Amino acid sequence: MPKAVGRMTKRAEFLAARRGRRLNGPSFFIEALDRGDAAPPRVGLTVTKKVGNAVVRNRIRRRLREAIRLDTQADMAPGIDYVVVARRDVLTLPFEQLKDELSRRVARMKQPQREPAKTERRPSKRPSGSD
Repeated sequence: MPKAVGRMTKRAEFLAARRGRRLNGPSFFIEALDRGDAAPPRVGLTVTKKVGNAVVRNRIRRRLREAIRLDTQADMAPGIDYVVVARRDVLTLPFEQLKDELSRRVARMKQPQREPAKTERRPSKRPSGSD
């Protein structure tokens, strides 16, 4: 049986997750913050008013909740808050594809974060102009 996933309810929790890692995708992005404890993972769903009216936003939230319940919660790591920010594409995306994409993004959170490549400054090849 998969572990229980908690819900994020307070605005401060959602804002704190913005400081974490961001996993982009075409239909949604996930903001994930490692809380540093071993408590069960928590999930928050966000659908902005730009996406549509209340009926559309609620339908998107229901689809995401069901995808998390059926498939994704097994991939979630303990001690991490996940905020899923949905786009309108979630409404028309085939459900199997939604589940796969959500699971793939959440599973990436278990992998260590790559360090950004350090770029070296190369000397300019342009003439200095003081001839």
